[in-house]
Amino acid sequence: MDALIEIAGLTKRFGGFTAVDGVSFTLARGEVLGFLGPNGAGKSTTMKMLAGFVTPTSGSARINGHDVQNDAVAARRELGFLPEGAPVYPEMTVAGFLRFIARVRGYHGGEARDRVDQALALATLDGVRQLPVETLSKGFKRRVGLAQALLHDPPVLVLDEPTDGLDPNQKFEVRALITRMAPDKAIIISTHILEEVEAVCSRAMIIAAGRVVADATPAELARRHPSGRLEEVFRALTRPAAEAA
Repeated sequence: MDALIEIAGLTKRFGGFTAVDGVSFTLARGEVLGFLGPNGAGKSTTMKMLAGFVTPTSGSARINGHDVQNDAVAARRELGFLPEGAPVYPEMTVAGFLRFIARVRGYHGGEARDRVDQALALATLDGVRQLPVETLSKGFKRRVGLAQALLHDPPVLVLDEPTDGLDPNQKFEVRALITRMAPDKAIIISTHILEEVEAVCSRAMIIAAGRVVADATPAELARRHPSGRLEEVFRALTRPAAEAA
């Protein structure tokens, strides 16, 4: 399988605090990785380093063969990134914001229109395309962020809480979209919703205190606890050492 994401020894220190400690893994085309961990475990920092928004203290990350630090522009062309609380320009309309993203990505004329229309359709935003982003609900704003990540049809997607704020129907739609896209892409999803991991992910990775503590299929991880529940495995692997004692 094609390795579209390659992370080796990725480490980030903030002063004396180590947020990410030697994380290494690869992700191939067709894999959907559920990236799990408690708050402060290092998930968002890892994803920001992969996206090139945070410089690692040591280690490396490559997207479709391009080093995110030394070949940053080429790496970002291969990536669709939905960060936590994805920033948008609230006074723009949904379509206007996506047209702006299309221009930033280098699309013009008919190709830009086609890209915007496709992103609107994928994120189910046609009905609000002329509304200012600031007037939308949290769920719709999240879908605008998802649309901008999908606009250039990248082979790699890194999605931080993609269904945050969505109602049950919207969550179903986004999960179905991820499943449809999965065969052609490598996708990382950071989420606190374990049922989401079981529904759409082919791999689940648990990070705690900046280190990877588990990496297997969701079913394999669930079998590590007598209850057969992924939630119990997550709790056992991520609760503080003092509590575990």
